[in-house]
Amino acid sequence: MPGRLAGMALGKDYTSQDCSLARALEVVGERWTLLIVRDAFYGVRRFSDFRAHLDVPKAVLSDRLQKLVEAGVLDKQGHEYVMTSRGRGLWPVVHTLGRWGEQLHGSLQYRLFLHAACGTRIDSDGRCPSCTTLVAPDDVELRPGAGSERRDDPVSKLLREPHRMLEPIRP
Repeated sequence: MPGRLAGMALGKDYTSQDCSLARALEVVGERWTLLIVRDAFYGVRRFSDFRAHLDVPKAVLSDRLQKLVEAGVLDKQGHEYVMTSRGRGLWPVVHTLGRWGEQLHGSLQYRLFLHAACGTRIDSDGRCPSCTTLVAPDDVELRPGAGSERRDDPVSKLLREPHRMLEPIRP
C-alpha cells in the first residue's frame, strides 16, 4: 500500500470533507498563505515587500495573493493588497497560532502584541488582561520581542520599531 500511495499526488482541496475547518483550510491551508496573512496584519501591502520579507518564490506568492483576493481576505487596490473585514476575522487565529508555536518550541517571543488603548500586553487568546477586551487587530501595537528576527530586509528593519497593526509599512 505505501508504494501505491507514493506515486499519487495529493489533492489540493477538501471537497470530501463535510467540515467548516476543511473549508477554511481551502483558503489559508497552503504553505506560505498564513505567513502572507500575518504580514498583511503587520502592514505589508506591496508584492515586492511580501517577497523580500518572506523569501517566497515569485510564482507562489502571486498564486497565494490571488487566492486570498478571490476568497475576500485581501483586496487589491492598485499595487497594494489591503486586509478586508473578512481577512481581519483571521486575527484571533493567526495570533493564537503564533503564541502556540512559541509554546511548542519554547522559543523567545519575536513580537510583542500590546493593546494600543492601554499599553497592556494581550494574552494568548487575544484579550487585554487589564480591560478584558478582545482586542481588534487595528487596536494592537506590535513591538519587537527578545527573540526579534535579525533579518536585514527592509520590512524586518521597519518591524524593529513599534508599529500599529494594519498600518501600511512602506520601506
